Order: sequence, then structure tokens, then C-alpha cells
Amino acid sequence: MTRLFNDPARFTDDMITGFAAAHSGHVRAVPGGVVRARPARAGKVAVLTGGGSGHYPAFCGVVGPGFADGSVIGDVFTSPSAARARSVAEAAEAGGGVLFLFGNYAGDVMNFGLAARQLEGDGIAARCFAVTDDIASAPADQTARRRGIAGGFVVFKTASAAAEEGASLEEVIRVAEHTNARTRTLGVAFDGCTLPGAEAPLFTVPEGRLGLGLGIHGEPGVSEDTLGTAEDLARALVTGLLADRPAGVGDDGRVAVVLNGLGATKYEELYVLWGAVARQLDEAGLTPVRPEVGELVTSLDMAGCSLTLSWLDEELERLWLASADTPAFSRTAPPEPPLDDTAVRPAAAPRRPERSAATASGAAVEVAELAVHALRAARDVLHRDAEDLGRLDAVAGDGDHGRGMCKGVDAALAAAERAYTDRLAPAALLAAAGDAWAAEAGGTSGALWGVGLRAIGAALPADRAPGREELASAAAEALTAVTSLGGAEVGDKTLVDALTPFATAFATGLRSGAPASEAYASAVAEARTAAENTAGLRPRLGRARPLADRSVGTPDPGATSLAAVLTAVATLRATTGSDPV
Repeated sequence: MTRLFNDPARFTDDMITGFAAAHSGHVRAVPGGVVRARPARAGKVAVLTGGGSGHYPAFCGVVGPGFADGSVIGDVFTSPSAARARSVAEAAEAGGGVLFLFGNYAGDVMNFGLAARQLEGDGIAARCFAVTDDIASAPADQTARRRGIAGGFVVFKTASAAAEEGASLEEVIRVAEHTNARTRTLGVAFDGCTLPGAEAPLFTVPEGRLGLGLGIHGEPGVSEDTLGTAEDLARALVTGLLADRPAGVGDDGRVAVVLNGLGATKYEELYVLWGAVARQLDEAGLTPVRPEVGELVTSLDMAGCSLTLSWLDEELERLWLASADTPAFSRTAPPEPPLDDTAVRPAAAPRRPERSAATASGAAVEVAELAVHALRAARDVLHRDAEDLGRLDAVAGDGDHGRGMCKGVDAALAAAERAYTDRLAPAALLAAAGDAWAAEAGGTSGALWGVGLRAIGAALPADRAPGREELASAAAEALTAVTSLGGAEVGDKTLVDALTPFATAFATGLRSGAPASEAYASAVAEARTAAENTAGLRPRLGRARPLADRSVGTPDPGATSLAAVLTAVATLRATTGSDPV
């Protein structure tokens, strides 16, 4: 939703004022839009982008050396008037003529066309070109009816670069036409956008669905489909674009690529999608040339994205790579190539324990096996409760506790299974599991679970099953390791509030002579009660502390997940036929 405005009717004018003030080194405001702060050289063709506002950085954000000479800016999603277009053109014109570039929309075609005729009547050479890259808006045999969406960015860039090189008006038009003929875009929407002052979005998309073939003026998609994974979306976008491949470009080659966010899709999401898109393009035999991933042609706060492919030849590649310096886009010399042809190197896996680590013997093999079973039980319960844990964490934190715990336990289990295959002793197995948990989960919880598992393992013998005192010591050592690293105490509203009563009750039960399984069950009950009681506490440490009052009434996610894991481990007798301790 668009929240920041004064008078909605003056939203665009206020935006232009602020934009020009923020980027005075690049642009200056003129009636109808903005032009370069420093006039172009005499005789240069003035390339002017234009259309309604609401699409930043299109269109005004790309005004500057190497790109546009000016931008004609209309009200939100509204074509600028001919008077505005003419005003900007007169301010930017340097003797080489004017080229208006815009998307293929009726209002833009009408108003820019009228402005061009008026300029011609005044003796200023003026031409118009409408971009038609949106494959969803008309079939392949009716490309002249297609809308212009994010592919306009590529057309604007190459035409502007040609003008910067000194090309004539007719040559700049030819470049725009040539680029447009080789450019295709397909977009999807996850939710609509809201105009300044409006109470509801222009459209909505049902949960779990996407609109295929969106427009950039708040238009919904032309059809609806299921929202799958990023891999699914990448496949749909690439497949759709390749099916509409321009005639004469061949089945392979070099392409300019724009993966464009519409306003509310975060950059991290776009990079996840780009990884999948890049793989799809590679499989199709296409080579991306300086791909652009980010917000380049938005639609206010629309949730969605689009993918543009523009098949390059030698001329277009030179112009696509040419330098530019604008408020929202800059391009310098190409970066150094990678040392090899590996585009993305996966993160290193947690280090596998050395074969020289102590191996398990005798009853210690059973202890190592039980540790693996315990981690499997932990994995099952954490994946089951992941969403609930995330909701608890979101009350006063960042909401990632459930996801982080799942990543940690998955990595720990994989490391433990490898160590068990290598017949490593319980200490080495739990050390490997702890290191993997910490490495993959990250954050505070990841580090604490990592040192806790290591401490438990260090207290266990390598050649036999642990005795009662060693079990008590393992619990105590885990508590010491966690509190030493994190600095938390009972009452701080952390996992220590559940771990402390568990370790204390477990040691007390063992030393009183109770069977280990009974001592463990009693200690787990203490931990669950303590975790529930954290709801009445105010956090004194961590990310939840600044929102402490909001946290009151909600149990701590770290204490809750610990209690859930301890409870799951208590069920191992039923699933394995052996005591968990």
C-alpha cells in the first residue's frame, strides 16, 4: 500500500520535486518532468523516456550520461499530456532532433505523437517509438498490438547508447526498432498495487496463485495459475519466452536479461529466482550478458516480477554494455571474468570429521546409534512445529526460528549419519553434528545448539556406554557451554529457562538412584513446564528485548523448541526398543 503522500492529486508533482532535489547532480526539474543537469553536446539526438509515474526507476531514474536526456512524467499510471512532452523536449533538444520512447499504450501513443507533430511544426525533428515486448498481451502474429513493459529498459538503453555515440536520429530509431524486434518479456503478479489515497488495491490474487501476463499499470494477469517454487516459476518464464523466440535469432546465442521486480518482491527473492533462471538459460544454450536483477520498471507496490530476454548481435551487445551514469542505473567497464567457468560455487559442506578421530567400540557403538535416532526424532518434531515456532518468534523477533532450527537439525543429522557410518565415537559424532548445526542454522540458536551438542559428546566415553554420573555430567556440561557462550540466565526468557530445570532435574533423578529413563522423563516434564511459563516473562536479551512488552503472554520460541526436542527424544524407547539415555 502507498502510505506516504500529501495530497494524492499532487503525488507526482511532489515526487518530481523530491527526486530532482535528491539527484541535483544528474537532473533538473522542468515543467513536465526532468532533463539532464548538464546540457548534452550540440547536435546530439535527445532521447526522452516517458509515461505515467509509479514505475520508478522508469522512467526518470535513467536520465543521465549514456542513457536518456530527459523524462516526461505523467500522473500515476497516466499518460503525460502533449504539453508536458513538448516542454521536456524543448528543454532537452540540442540540435540533433528528439526521440520519444514509451510503452505501447493508447494514451502514450496519442500524446507523444501529438507532441512530436507540434515540435515538427516548430522546425524540431521529432519521432516516436512505442515498445511492444509483452508476449502475454497479444499473439506472435500481432506484435504491433503488444504492450510495452520491462523490456523497454533494454530498448531505452541501446537507443540511448547509440545517441551517445553520435548516431543520427534515423539511426537511433533503427536501433530502437532492432532491439524491440529481438526483445520479449513475460511477467507474473502475486498481488496488486494500491494508488496513493486509495483504500484497496487495484486487484488481488488468491492465496497460493499467481496472475500470468501482468501489465505495469495495475493490470492483473491475463490468466491465473498455481504459485509453485522459484524453480517452477523460472521454468514457466523461460519456457514461455523461448516459445516466442524472435525469427532469425537462432537456437543459441547471447542475450541481455532483465529479471525485474515490480515493487514488493524483495531482492533476495529475485536472486533465488535468478539462480533458477540462469540454469534454465544455460540448458537452453543461451549466454546472459551483464544480466540485470532488481527493480527497473515497477508498478508502485505490486508484488510480482517479469523476465526479459533480448537477443543480441554485435552492435546491440556493444550498446547494451556501454557505460552510463544515472540516479538509478550506472554501468562502467565490464568486471573481470571469473577465474574459471563456474558461475556459482555452492557453500562448503560442514567439515567431515577426520578418519583419525576416535572410533566407537563395544557399547559405545549403540550410544552413537542412539544419538543418530535422537537427531532423527528432533528433525521430525522441528519440521512438524516449524510454522508454529516461526509465529512465536515473529511476535517480538524476526520470525526465522522455525526455519533456522530445521536447517540446523537437517545438517546435524546428515553429519551424524556420516560419522556413524565411519564408526566414530559418540564424542566425535556429536561434535560433527554440533558443528554442522551451527554452520547451517546460523544465528544465536544455531551457535548454542552447536556448543551444546559438542559438550554432551565430550562428556561421553569412547569405548563403553556412559554411567549415571557421566550422563548427569553431560547435561551439566551442555548447560555450562550454552550459558557461557550466550550469557543468559534463568528469567531472561531464552532456552536457558528450559535447559536449566531439565539439567538440574535429570542430575537429581540419576543421583537419587532412579532409572535413567525415569529420571529423563521427569526432567523433560520440568522443561516443558518451564518453557510454557516463559510466556509470563519479559525478554532481557536478544532481538526480542526491544519489543519486550509485546512478548509478554507468548512463550519463548527457543525454550519451546528445546522442550519439544527433549520430549521427542523421550519417545525413542517406543521406536527403537532402547532407552534414550
